[in-house]
Amino acid sequence: MLVDEAKIFVASGKGGDGMVSFRREKYIPRGGPSGGDGGRGGDVLLKTDANLNTLFFFRKRVHFKARAGGKGGSGNKTGADADRLMVPVPMGTVVRDAETGGLIADLVAKDAEVVVAPGGRGGRGNARFKTSANQAPRLAEKGEPGVERWITLELKLIADVALVGLPNAGKSTLLSVVSNAKPKIADYPFTTLEPNIGTVVYDNKDLVFADVPGLIEGAHLGVGLGHSFLRHVQRTSLIVHLLDGAAADPLADYNQIRAELALFDERLAEKPEVVVINKIDLPEAREYLSMIEDSLVERGIESPLAISALTRENVDRLIQRVFALAATLPKQPETLLEETPIYDLDEDAGPPFELAVEDGVYYVSGDRIERAAAMTYWDYDEAVTRFQRTLDAMGIADALKQAGVTNGATVFIGDFELEWSE
Repeated sequence: MLVDEAKIFVASGKGGDGMVSFRREKYIPRGGPSGGDGGRGGDVLLKTDANLNTLFFFRKRVHFKARAGGKGGSGNKTGADADRLMVPVPMGTVVRDAETGGLIADLVAKDAEVVVAPGGRGGRGNARFKTSANQAPRLAEKGEPGVERWITLELKLIADVALVGLPNAGKSTLLSVVSNAKPKIADYPFTTLEPNIGTVVYDNKDLVFADVPGLIEGAHLGVGLGHSFLRHVQRTSLIVHLLDGAAADPLADYNQIRAELALFDERLAEKPEVVVINKIDLPEAREYLSMIEDSLVERGIESPLAISALTRENVDRLIQRVFALAATLPKQPETLLEETPIYDLDEDAGPPFELAVEDGVYYVSGDRIERAAAMTYWDYDEAVTRFQRTLDAMGIADALKQAGVTNGATVFIGDFELEWSE
């Protein structure tokens, strides 16, 4: 069971109290202050463990509290520092502040660590307060309180290859054939409800494949657990885009997934891609295979590959191509999450678009809608219809109507000039 989200409470240890003490020894009158400092409270830190691949542990334990530092002693003895509390997490864990949503760390590398709650400083003993004007101070400090906070953990699988496609495209079947993974497989959509990973070995080399659950329209907005699925594609080096060759319109399916990837994170649209037409063991897929391949080539897709994951036809060719392509790619940099934007739907995030009207012409601007417009094939009615649904979902259509748009009016969306029609 892959658990890829968790919320935990962390509390660092309080610093130890400083001590008020005076030196009392025979033949040493007025020995002076000798109270020691308190020890430092324990930090709470997260550290990656290569043996973990899920956040399931945090279903059983939510609270993590470090110990307090030791109290200062007489004779200028400093209290013991408390041990740090180390909490193991999988590689690829993103850590955020639960209250603000702010990024704390993106733990990618092996044995990477971050202190999420620093321990309190030990209080100073009275020996620290001795001055020429106050030779016998009777004061000390208590230890600094520890830090308490709720944090959220979000796991992004670290895989080399992402298998993407619409539900029931055959991703789980392909993964089970080429790797050691044993995902649940059935002939109906949404069989896979969580990502599966498997290691594929070829020519003494290995790659980690991730089967990303079927993406649906609106996934970039979180529809159908879209955010939970899409984030697992962000760290991969390349994408294997699986099309159902027996579907009603594989080309429309391809366009939809490409749009969802780019609307979630525009970098996903730039990743190297191998397009695969699956289920060619079915007669309906064989009948239209040449037409599908020609249409994909017309769109600039080099050498789409036809396979049958069920009968394993051409699966070896697919593995060879993926390994050959992966060998040419540079190693993925371990970027922080600030460089990998995730689009939230918070009300405080600002308006998703802006609308201006000048001389009866309507101008709509906004990163999301402009990217959607740029990825729409305007010569396909289904693509135009889908874009209209995007306008409705984002509230742009209603905003235009409230601004007085009428049939035949000119609407600019970014650099695209459109004619409004109901």
